[in-house]
Amino acid sequence: MYRFAMESLYKWKANRYRKPLIIEGARQVGKTWIMKEFGKNAYKDTVYINFDSNSHMAELFASDFNTNRLIMGLELYAGRKIDPDNTLLIFDEVQEVPKALSSLKYFYENAPQYHIVCAGSLLGIALHSGTSFPVGKVDFLKLYPLSFREFLMATEKEQFAELLDSRDFSMISAFKQTYIDALKQYYYVGGMPEAVVHFSENKDFNEVREIQKRILAAYEQDFSKHAPNEIVPRIRMLWNSIPSQLAKENKKFIYGLVREGGRAKDYETAIMWLSDCGLVHKISRVNIPNLPLKAYEDLKAFKLFLVDVGLLGCMTGLRQKTLLEGNGLFVEFKGALTEQYVLQQLITVPELNTYYYTNDRGSCEIDFLIDTGETVVPVEVKAEENLRAKSLRTYQDKFNPEISIRTSMSDYRKEEWLLNLPLYAVEEILGCW
Repeated sequence: MYRFAMESLYKWKANRYRKPLIIEGARQVGKTWIMKEFGKNAYKDTVYINFDSNSHMAELFASDFNTNRLIMGLELYAGRKIDPDNTLLIFDEVQEVPKALSSLKYFYENAPQYHIVCAGSLLGIALHSGTSFPVGKVDFLKLYPLSFREFLMATEKEQFAELLDSRDFSMISAFKQTYIDALKQYYYVGGMPEAVVHFSENKDFNEVREIQKRILAAYEQDFSKHAPNEIVPRIRMLWNSIPSQLAKENKKFIYGLVREGGRAKDYETAIMWLSDCGLVHKISRVNIPNLPLKAYEDLKAFKLFLVDVGLLGCMTGLRQKTLLEGNGLFVEFKGALTEQYVLQQLITVPELNTYYYTNDRGSCEIDFLIDTGETVVPVEVKAEENLRAKSLRTYQDKFNPEISIRTSMSDYRKEEWLLNLPLYAVEEILGCW
């Protein structure tokens, strides 16, 4: 299994101003695997330490932040010397010992020669709850479920992933049925590494579904185990409402659909908790599409998406046959599934910031606006080959963007003001106009 994040890890290693690295991401997106794989391939030795229920580490980091003493303690625990030039130190579930997180500042300031990579399934919560270490003393890397290109590579279609990278769309169109078939599989399997690995080996959709159910059950256990008791019921209700929220024609998140009479103040903490865990992506509305989009963010209007399209299908009980063969009753939810997929690919592109647009009357809605830092690009999502783009035309006439993008199952085609980008090529969005 290849992850594009590995390239970022090698760049981090080569950077002479390298800081301790924190890998953020939801539970079971592959953080532990990529740290160990990186250590195996890029270093002579790896010292892996799991801080979960580790009394030795809790005691080691309890007294002070003398880095010489800490390294000696880590060497005693590992049973071997730590060569700062050739050893990768992995701190896993590091949020379980908050002082270990705090120590990263002192490693950066007093012992920058050591290569330290950290992760934890609930690290985002620890970081946002005031755990003490100064911003600016660590580097960050976000890890998401496998993207569609990574899925192609994991399922023995490396050449098709490389062809997407080439952006040779005349050749890509010649093999479009292969891409469409793989995309339908990805909608069902999603990008959670365990599900992808088992699917690539066995091609068993039922096995994939059981894995997804286990992952969802683990998330539910995290709610009870780690969230404040008073918000656990609200987290559950909010989490379970997301599929139906996405299926609505008006995809703005509506608190009243979580619970009748629900208001923002009832669920803001629950949304923050799920977001800090990496389990949901909160995409805000903008009312004026000017650069930078963040300056025009409407904090009261947003959409919530799940961490993974496969988990979304699992939560709704979506059957393999319905997805792969099509079903008239499936039409409404197909749009939600497609929008989830597109968002999931967009957030893996580090140069992009993603929002959505509606005008004040609600008569024009653009599924996504992407801020490239230089321009704002509207993106309309179509689940099939329905190429009517009324909202996109309205937006184009009013704001005259450099390019407007419609992504659908149709082939690549560039017209005067509109680019049709196939859904299976969404990750190539920055290089297609």
